[in-house]
Amino acid sequence: MITNDHKRILPYQPSDERYSKDIYHNCGRSGLKLPALSLGLWHNFGDSADLHKSRQTLRKAFDCGITHFDLANNYGPPYGSAEVNFGKMFKNDFQPYRDELIISSKAGFDMWDGPYGSGGSKKYIIASCEQSLKRTGLEYFDIFYHHCPDPNTPVEETAEALAQLVRQGKALYAGISNRYDAASADEAAGLLKLHGIQLLVNQIRFSMFDRRAEALADSPDRNGYGLMPFSPLEQGILAGRYLEGIPEGSRLADESSYLDENSDTAVKIRKAKELNKIAQERGQSLAQLSVSWLLNKAQVASVLIGASSPEQITENISAAQFSPFTEDELKKIDRICVE
Repeated sequence: MITNDHKRILPYQPSDERYSKDIYHNCGRSGLKLPALSLGLWHNFGDSADLHKSRQTLRKAFDCGITHFDLANNYGPPYGSAEVNFGKMFKNDFQPYRDELIISSKAGFDMWDGPYGSGGSKKYIIASCEQSLKRTGLEYFDIFYHHCPDPNTPVEETAEALAQLVRQGKALYAGISNRYDAASADEAAGLLKLHGIQLLVNQIRFSMFDRRAEALADSPDRNGYGLMPFSPLEQGILAGRYLEGIPEGSRLADESSYLDENSDTAVKIRKAKELNKIAQERGQSLAQLSVSWLLNKAQVASVLIGASSPEQITENISAAQFSPFTEDELKKIDRICVE
C-alpha cells in the first residue's frame, strides 16, 4: 500500500484565477454548466494509490477550473475506497467550496454480495446511493447515475429509483452511463420525464477510435441531455504513450497478444502515429488533440479524464482552449481512424 497521505501538506487555498478562462458548457438543455474537462476518480484514488499525490491532483484540478469530480460506488480498489478517500480530501480541502463543485457517483455494477448488490433495481440503487453518501460524507450528489443498463430490471423501475433520489434531494440531477444506446437512452429519458425529471447526461465511452457514441444520432438533442465521453485516450494509446514503441514493463508489454503486428492494438498504435502528425501541425500533443476533437462535438458537455499527477492536469487543461478544426483536419482524422 502506498497511501502516503500522512505526508505534510500545507492548508489549501484555491487559486484566485480558477475561473479566469471561460471553459464551461451547458449540459444539454439544462441550466447546469459543466467544465470542459471533468476529473474521473476511477483510478488513483483507491487504497493502493499514492493518496498524497491524489490529493495534489484534486487541488490542481480545482485550481484550473475543473469543478466536476466523478465517482462510483465500486471505484477503488477495493470497492468503495475511492469514495472514502475522496470524502477525507473533500473534508480537508474542499468543504468550504461545496457550492462551487459538481460531485457525482453511480450504481449499477457489482458492489456487495447477494442478489441486491448490483443491477438496476430500486432496492439496489437507493441502498447504494445511501452508502455512497455515507462514504463520502456528503449530504447530496449533484448527479447520480445508473452505471450500466440491467437487462433483468425494467427501465421503469430504474427510472423510478433515480426520480425518487432527486425528489428526496439526495441527488440534484439524474444520469445514465455505459452502454445506454439510443433506444434505451430514449426510454430512460421518456420515463424520467413522466416523473417530472429531465435526464441530464449520458456518460459514454467515446474517442477518435471508438465511435459507438455516434450511433446515438439525434437522441441527445431530442431528449435534451448532454454527452460526457469517458476513456478519451483509448487506455493510453491516444495519450502518445506508445509512439516510440511499447516500454518494457508496461501493461501492453505484459500481454504478448498486443504485440502481434496485426492485432487491434498494434493497428491503433500505427494510426496514433499518423494522428500525432496532425497534432504536431496544430501545436498540440496527441492527448490534447484527442480531447479537443471530442470537445468539437456540439453534444459534448464535458470530457471525463483521468489523471495520476498534477502535471497531467496541466497538460490536458490546454485542450479546453483548442483552436477549431478545419474541415480538412477532420477529414484526415476520419480517414486515419475509420476508413
